Amino acid sequence: MLVAFSVAPAGTGPTTAENADGSVHDAVAEAVRIVRDSGLPNQTDSMFTTIEGEWDEVMDVIKRATAAVGKYGSRVSLVLKADIRPGYSGELTGKVERLEQAIDEMDEYQGHS
Repeated sequence: MLVAFSVAPAGTGPTTAENADGSVHDAVAEAVRIVRDSGLPNQTDSMFTTIEGEWDEVMDVIKRATAAVGKYGSRVSLVLKADIRPGYSGELTGKVERLEQAIDEMDEYQGHS
């Protein structure tokens, strides 16, 4: 399965000179480090971190990342989107490769370079 998630602290938390602008990058960095240390295939972009694996292992990593972020505020916001497709792996990159191939084929058909 693939799970894209976003986790961020909310509520009252420690305010420092580094986060006075409302930035949550320290909390997010801690969550992403947990994902990367898990050894599961993952990818982080500006909005979400996507992780690939079996249900229990993916959810365990997300739970640990969420707990880590909880240290930065009195609440945590967690958004999840899952693609559950039993029997498939390598979809973290496979889905994008198929999309790019379809775009290339469409461009060729329509005469785009």
